[in-house]
Amino acid sequence: MDRNQTIAAIKTGLKHRSGKTWSVTGGKGTAYGWLRITSTPSARRFDFDGVSPARPGCGYMSLTDRQELATLLGLDRVDADGISIPSSWNHYREYIDRAEGRTPSVIGTPYWD
Repeated sequence: MDRNQTIAAIKTGLKHRSGKTWSVTGGKGTAYGWLRITSTPSARRFDFDGVSPARPGCGYMSLTDRQELATLLGLDRVDADGISIPSSWNHYREYIDRAEGRTPSVIGTPYWD
C-alpha cells in the first residue's frame, strides 16, 4: 500500500466511524511520506487552547475535535494541530487499523535518532 492508498484508507475509516470528514494529508519535499490527520480546514478556527477564536489566518482543532479524534484512534490525546504519522509501512498499517477501529496489528517504531 502506498502513501495515497494509505491516506484514502485512513480517511474512509474515520468517516465511516465518525460520520464526518477528517483531513488526512501527505507531506511535501523531504517530508513526503509523513502524514497528518486533523480536522478539516474549515473546522480549524480556534486558538491553540481549542476554545478561543483564532486570529485571522491561524487555526487549530477544537477541544471537541481533539477528543473525538483521540477516541477514534485509540489514543490518550491529540495535539492542537493534529497527529503526525511517520513515513514507514508499520506506522501506516498501525494508523489504518486505528482509523478502522481495530487494535493495531503492528506498532510503528521510530527509525530516527
